[in-house]
Amino acid sequence: MTVFTYVALSIVVLAGAVGAVLSRNALRAAVALGAGSAALASLFFLLNAPYAGGFELSIGAGLVSVLFIIAISLTESMQGQQRET
Repeated sequence: MTVFTYVALSIVVLAGAVGAVLSRNALRAAVALGAGSAALASLFFLLNAPYAGGFELSIGAGLVSVLFIIAISLTESMQGQQRET
């Protein structure tokens, strides 16, 4: 692989992390975290660390992001119900 691929994936990882921290919208932060985590998993696969890449892809990008999005959706729907009453 070329150096450009490593640099591009590293920039995506950093952009996802910075986007997750600086985003004011919680849903956008969760999506940015998932994107950064998926890019990190790709970087692990390119560095010949398939177990680390598989773990990061399944837990970091998959499970954590989905749980964050579900929690955000449930919290927003509960807040909407409290406002109506």
